[in-house]
Amino acid sequence: MDGLVEFKTDDGAVIVVEGIEDESGSRLVARGDDGAVQATRTFEGSLEGVRAAAESALRVFRDGSLRPDSVEIEFGVKLTAEAGALIAKSAVEGHLVVKLSWAPERPGPRSDGSPETAPQS
Repeated sequence: MDGLVEFKTDDGAVIVVEGIEDESGSRLVARGDDGAVQATRTFEGSLEGVRAAAESALRVFRDGSLRPDSVEIEFGVKLTAEAGALIAKSAVEGHLVVKLSWAPERPGPRSDGSPETAPQS
Protein backbone atom coordinates (compact mmCIF):
# COMPACT_ATOMS: atom_id res chain seq x y z
CA MET A 1 0.00 0.00 0.00
CA ASP A 2 1.57 3.28 -1.11
CA GLY A 3 0.28 6.43 0.50
CA LEU A 4 0.61 8.66 3.49
CA VAL A 5 1.10 7.67 7.11
CA GLU A 6 0.62 10.07 9.99
CA PHE A 7 2.86 9.69 13.04
CA LYS A 8 2.18 11.70 16.19
CA THR A 9 5.12 12.87 18.26
CA ASP A 10 5.21 12.58 22.04
CA ASP A 11 4.20 16.25 22.27
CA GLY A 12 1.22 15.78 19.92
CA ALA A 13 2.63 17.17 16.65
CA VAL A 14 1.77 15.25 13.49
CA ILE A 15 4.42 14.07 11.03
CA VAL A 16 3.18 12.84 7.67
CA VAL A 17 5.41 10.37 5.82
CA GLU A 18 4.99 9.66 2.12
CA GLY A 19 5.58 6.48 0.12
CA ILE A 20 4.96 3.78 2.71
CA GLU A 21 4.52 0.25 1.44
CA ASP A 22 2.62 -2.37 3.40
CA GLU A 23 3.99 -5.68 2.09
CA SER A 24 1.97 -7.84 4.47
CA GLY A 25 -1.24 -7.32 2.52
CA SER A 26 -3.14 -6.38 5.66
CA ARG A 27 -5.53 -3.45 5.58
CA LEU A 28 -5.41 -0.77 8.21
CA VAL A 29 -8.73 0.70 9.26
CA ALA A 30 -7.65 3.89 11.02
CA ARG A 31 -7.55 6.66 8.42
CA GLY A 32 -7.66 10.39 8.87
CA ASP A 33 -9.94 12.80 7.00
CA ASP A 34 -7.24 13.25 4.36
CA GLY A 35 -7.01 9.48 3.71
CA ALA A 36 -3.68 9.06 5.52
CA VAL A 37 -3.21 5.91 7.57
CA GLN A 38 -2.83 6.56 11.30
CA ALA A 39 0.36 4.96 12.65
CA THR A 40 -0.05 2.68 15.66
CA ARG A 41 3.02 4.13 17.43
CA THR A 42 4.36 7.60 18.07
CA PHE A 43 7.15 8.81 15.81
CA GLU A 44 9.63 8.58 18.69
CA GLY A 45 8.40 5.10 19.60
CA SER A 46 8.80 4.00 15.99
CA LEU A 47 12.45 5.10 15.98
CA GLU A 48 13.40 3.36 19.26
CA GLY A 49 14.60 0.20 17.49
CA VAL A 50 16.78 2.22 15.11
CA ARG A 51 18.25 4.13 18.06
CA ALA A 52 19.05 0.86 19.84
CA ALA A 53 20.67 -0.49 16.66
CA ALA A 54 22.79 2.67 16.35
CA GLU A 55 23.88 2.44 20.00
CA SER A 56 24.89 -1.20 19.51
CA ALA A 57 26.77 -0.45 16.31
CA LEU A 58 28.63 2.46 17.94
CA ARG A 59 29.59 0.23 20.85
CA VAL A 60 31.03 -2.34 18.44
CA PHE A 61 33.16 0.22 16.60
CA ARG A 62 34.27 2.24 19.64
CA ASP A 63 35.32 -0.78 21.70
CA GLY A 64 38.19 -3.04 20.79
CA SER A 65 41.45 -2.33 19.07
CA LEU A 66 40.38 0.13 16.34
CA ARG A 67 39.67 3.11 18.64
CA PRO A 68 38.66 5.57 15.88
CA ASP A 69 38.54 9.28 16.64
CA SER A 70 35.09 9.45 15.10
CA VAL A 71 32.41 7.03 13.99
CA GLU A 72 29.64 7.94 11.55
CA ILE A 73 26.81 5.49 10.99
CA GLU A 74 24.12 6.01 8.37
CA PHE A 75 21.01 3.82 8.40
CA GLY A 76 18.49 3.52 5.63
CA VAL A 77 15.17 3.68 7.48
CA LYS A 78 11.78 2.60 6.15
CA LEU A 79 8.68 3.76 8.01
CA THR A 80 5.50 1.68 8.11
CA ALA A 81 2.22 2.36 9.85
CA GLU A 82 2.16 -0.91 11.80
CA ALA A 83 5.82 -1.72 12.43
CA GLY A 84 7.18 1.80 12.77
CA ALA A 85 10.78 2.32 11.66
CA LEU A 86 12.69 -0.56 10.11
CA ILE A 87 16.27 -0.68 8.95
CA ALA A 88 15.88 -0.93 5.17
CA LYS A 89 16.73 -4.28 3.61
CA SER A 90 18.30 -3.22 0.31
CA ALA A 91 20.50 -0.57 -1.23
CA VAL A 92 17.48 0.64 -3.21
CA GLU A 93 15.59 1.45 0.01
CA GLY A 94 18.66 2.35 2.03
CA HIS A 95 21.50 0.61 3.76
CA LEU A 96 23.99 0.85 6.59
CA VAL A 97 27.08 2.96 5.96
CA VAL A 98 29.84 3.05 8.58
CA LYS A 99 32.65 5.60 8.39
CA LEU A 100 35.56 5.45 10.83
CA SER A 101 38.23 8.14 10.93
CA TRP A 102 41.46 8.79 12.73
CA ALA A 103 43.17 12.17 13.07
CA PRO A 104 46.92 12.34 12.64
CA GLU A 105 48.70 12.35 15.96
CA ARG A 106 49.49 15.83 17.17
CA PRO A 107 52.64 16.67 19.04
CA GLY A 108 51.91 16.42 22.71
CA PRO A 109 53.76 17.25 25.90
CA ARG A 110 57.05 15.51 26.54
CA SER A 111 57.32 13.02 29.34
CA ASP A 112 58.75 15.81 31.54
CA GLY A 113 55.56 17.83 31.00
CA SER A 114 57.08 20.55 28.81
CA PRO A 115 55.47 21.19 25.41
CA GLU A 116 57.06 19.59 22.38
CA THR A 117 58.56 22.13 19.99
CA ALA A 118 58.94 21.82 16.24
CA PRO A 119 62.47 21.23 14.97
CA GLN A 120 64.27 24.42 13.95
CA SER A 121 65.59 24.73 10.40
